[in-house]
Amino acid sequence: MDSSLYEQVGGEAFFVRLVDAFYVGVEGDEILRSMYPEDLTESKRHLVLFLMQYWGGPSTYMQERGHPRLRMRHAPFHINKRARDAWLVAMNNALDRERDEITAEQFDELRAYFDMVAHQLRNV
Repeated sequence: MDSSLYEQVGGEAFFVRLVDAFYVGVEGDEILRSMYPEDLTESKRHLVLFLMQYWGGPSTYMQERGHPRLRMRHAPFHINKRARDAWLVAMNNALDRERDEITAEQFDELRAYFDMVAHQLRNV
C-alpha cells in the first residue's frame, strides 16, 4: 500500500515549515492580515493540523474542531478575487520554499489542491 503524502513529505515538520512560511506572506499582505486575529498562534496551529489530517496524518484537527467545513468557517470573511489571489501568492511562495524538499509530483499535487481550495472559498 502506498504511504500517504503526509508520510512521504516528512510528516509534521514539513507542514509546520509550510505554514510558517505561508504566515510570513499573510503578515506582509494588508488584505490577508486583516482577516486574521492579532495573535496568529492558533491560526497557524489549526492550519497545520488541518493539512496534516487532509494529507493522511493524525486526525487531531477533527478531534479538536470537528469536520473542517471550510466554506462555513470562511463565510464570515470577504473573500473576493484579490483576497483569493493574495492567499494563493502567500501559499505558493511558501510551497516554492519547499520545492527542493519534495518531489515534483508532490509539489504539483499540493499546488493543485491549494489552487482548487482557494477558488472554492471565494465568496464575493
